Amino acid sequence: MTGYYLIIGISMLVSWFVSSRLKSKFEHYSNVHLRNGLSGKEVAEKMLRDNGIHDVQVISVPGQLTDHYNPADKTVNLSEAVYMQRNAAAAAVAAHECGHAVQHAVGYSMLQLRSKLVPVVSISSNLMQFVIMGGIVLMVMSGNKIVLFVGVIMFALTTLFAFITLPVEYDASNRAMKWLKDTGTVTVEEFVGVKDSLKWAARTYVVAAIGSLVQLLYFASLLMGGRRD
Repeated sequence: MTGYYLIIGISMLVSWFVSSRLKSKFEHYSNVHLRNGLSGKEVAEKMLRDNGIHDVQVISVPGQLTDHYNPADKTVNLSEAVYMQRNAAAAAVAAHECGHAVQHAVGYSMLQLRSKLVPVVSISSNLMQFVIMGGIVLMVMSGNKIVLFVGVIMFALTTLFAFITLPVEYDASNRAMKWLKDTGTVTVEEFVGVKDSLKWAARTYVVAAIGSLVQLLYFASLLMGGRRD
């Protein structure tokens, strides 16, 4: 299991670095105030209106970087800071989450696929570590690989989900940046902050997907008779 712990350690280190950079970028661009004076809430509502979406509500939720779009109840959930603040970082996040609402409204295929996988992936993510660890123990003790095979399949589903998430997130950011730029909601200088913020936000998903793939390959190697140390 030494190899597994090494993989986990490296993944956590890279994830920490990207998350730290993201936090730093958002703190920096939180000081770039919008000339139009719009809050994150107002940016979100304007983008929804401009895209002909009138059945989605913009609400505030507690926490930091807790922003998300909920297709079940059609709400754009913005963290308190993003909801109230009037800066480039808030505009970036608000527009990005509305990008998901636009995807939902137009029936973006990758978002639909991702939504269909949510129930299965939710179950798999809660159980797979126990199944895999139990499978490894059983394989070592008796040579039986069936339980580990099931665990690898469950892990593969979560990895697939992570990679399907990538185009969903990048597309939402592209929709956000295009709307912000085309409508003149942000100035050229403010747009630089928006683009940089969303770039680092997207990288957190890339790191998560790659980390998941590396772990999957490790467990698959065990299943195929690779080294177990």
